[in-house]
Parts: sequence; structure tokens; C-alpha cells
Amino acid sequence: MSMPAALARRRDYSGPALFSFGFRPFFLAAGAWAAFGIMLWLPQYLGALTLPTALSPLDWHIHEMLYGYVAAAIAGFLLTAIPNWTGRLPVNGLPLLGLALLWLAGRAAILFSAAIGGIAAAAIDVSFLVTLAAVAAREIIAGQNWKNLRVLLILALLAAGNIVFHAEVLLRGAADYGVRIAIAAVILLISLIGGRIVPSFTGNWLARNNTGRRPAPFSRFDKAALAACALALVGWIVAPAHAAVGVLMLIAGVVLAARLARWAGDRTLADRLVLVLHVAYAFVPLGFLLLGAAVFTNLPPTAGIHAWTAGAIGLMTLAVMTRATLGHTGRPLRASPTTEIIYALVLLSALLRIAAALAGSPALVDYAGLAWIGGFMLFVVTFGPLLIARRPDWAEAR
Repeated sequence: MSMPAALARRRDYSGPALFSFGFRPFFLAAGAWAAFGIMLWLPQYLGALTLPTALSPLDWHIHEMLYGYVAAAIAGFLLTAIPNWTGRLPVNGLPLLGLALLWLAGRAAILFSAAIGGIAAAAIDVSFLVTLAAVAAREIIAGQNWKNLRVLLILALLAAGNIVFHAEVLLRGAADYGVRIAIAAVILLISLIGGRIVPSFTGNWLARNNTGRRPAPFSRFDKAALAACALALVGWIVAPAHAAVGVLMLIAGVVLAARLARWAGDRTLADRLVLVLHVAYAFVPLGFLLLGAAVFTNLPPTAGIHAWTAGAIGLMTLAVMTRATLGHTGRPLRASPTTEIIYALVLLSALLRIAAALAGSPALVDYAGLAWIGGFMLFVVTFGPLLIARRPDWAEAR
């Protein structure tokens, strides 16, 4: 099917707006679960709440942030991006509803896994990412969009990490490799996709509003940076405390910081939708540097891990979800004051969580959690109505 025909059939969709495109249910689910998951985690952390899950409180928190919230955000991004990459029809209607229900079933299964059993909970939970990977593979292969097979491989790695996570919990009682596989997969995805969208959106905005220096085009330097990133992450998954891995992490951090500096982020202060992409990406090299330094010093590795999870992942998912929601629902690509507050709260959360790790301060953990909850609740309240409603121009587009 040609691109014009595909676009016409997208416009002919007449079901609920929430299931017209992948970003709608999954961005809403990601935002809601990011807030609700930490609302449940903080009282667990303080010893005031026990959930009916077979996982330890820490493993539940880690799993639901990585394989719950982040998985939903990735699903929303991929199900929206793949039709643009391939020219094929988007997954919508009942198939999209089925995927969303499968994700929701995974959250319920993990939450009540003490009642239904760890094996049953694992099977239900794992099925979402495996199904999403199968759907993405079908679309990419059918569309002969071979250059994005790398994204599919990273998604498959994330699905494999979830399987490893559950196997470790069932066999050993705690997760280890499954945590690092998930974090590494998402950081590699941000490095790859972020390396496309950050300089692209920056260049487009500068071309319209500014003159002078533009982001450097993709080159051998970027390929070398991605290779250094991937190599360091593989080493970190296998042996995070090894001296050689520490060196690789430091090298990757320096190279990725230099890569970010080539994208002219200092010239985007006037556009918060673009600036936030640079700020979010900056947490990627920061995480590498902190984790590399932790190998050779007394720095806690959790500082680097939270630079990646709360900083790079939290802020980048928000940056993509807000921008994509505005663009795909027909709104101007402009960060409102409320959107800027959303960014500020999650940025504050990331900085407080890193500081909490460095200072060993439980109070800062609480404050970081509250800022995180505030940011994502505000996202749901502000962007939820846009995700549920039809585009203002829907009638004219059909």
C-alpha cells in the first residue's frame, strides 16, 4: 500500500480516539503508572506498606519502573514511529486495545503475584514485550525497513531481560542481570534514537528561528560513540565492578558528552521542547561517568544508575511523550508554562535522587519521589485529555 493510501485509511478510523494510534493509550498508561508506581513505592521504602507481590519491595519497584512504565513509553513511541518508517498502517482499534490490556494484565499479575504464583505472573508479564517485539518485527520486515532492525534488536534484548529478571527471582530470589539488561537496553535505545531526533529537531528549529551554528551531521564520530556506548554497556551487564569495565564506562561517558556538545544545544534555550531533549540526553554520559568513577572510588553505583533511570530515561520519555502528543493531536509544538513545570519537576527529581545516593540521605529519596510523582501526575492531568480526545481537525481530515 502506498503512503497516501495508508494515510487515507488512518483518517477513516472511526473508533475511540484513545485507540486510534499507539501513542495514545501507552503514553497515558506510562504517565499514570510512573506516578502511581512511585506512590506505592515510597510507603514500601518507609516500611509503611506491604504489597501482595511475590517480589521483594526493591525488585517490584525496579521491575515496574523498567518493564512497566518504560515498556509502555517505548510501546507508544514504536507503534507511532513504525508507520512513519514503513508507510504501513498503524496498529489501532481492537489489536491496539489487546496490546494495552496485555500490558495492564502484566501490571496486575506482578502486583498480585503472591496470590497467583511467580510462574503465572512471569508468563503473563513477559507476554507483553514478546508480543510487542513480534508486532514490531512484522511491521518492519513487511515494510522492508531494514535500517530500523537495530531498534527491533534492542526491543528483543529488553524482552529477554524481562525473562532473565523473572528467572533470577524464581531461582535465586532476587534479580541482578535482568535489571542491568533492561537499563542497558533502554540507554542504548536513547543513544541510538536520541542521536537521530535531538540533532534533527534542533536543526529544524534553528533553521526557522536562528542563524549560525547547526548540529553536526551524523558521521564516523557518531558511529564510534555508539560503538563505545554498546561495548561499555555489554561490559557493565557482565561485570559492572571490573576495572576494565570502569575504563570503558569512562571512555564512553567522555565520547558521548562530546557527541552531545556537537548538537548545538546551547543555542536552543528559547525552545523548551528542544532544550529538554539535550538536558535529558546529558544524563546518559553523566551516568557512564558516575558508574565508571564508582569502580575506582567510593562513589555509590546507585548515583550513576539513577542518572540513567530518573534522569536520562525519565526526562527523555517525558520529552518525547509531550512533543509527540502535541504534534500528533494537532497542537502547536510549544511548551506551555505547565509543560515546563512538568520538565522541571522530573529534572529536580533526578538531581535529588542522584544527590540522595551520593549523600546517603533517605530524606532526599522521599523528596525525589514526591517531585517525580508531581511531574507525572501533572503530565496525566495536562496531556491525558489530549490523548483521549479526537484531534480538533479530525472531521476535516476524514
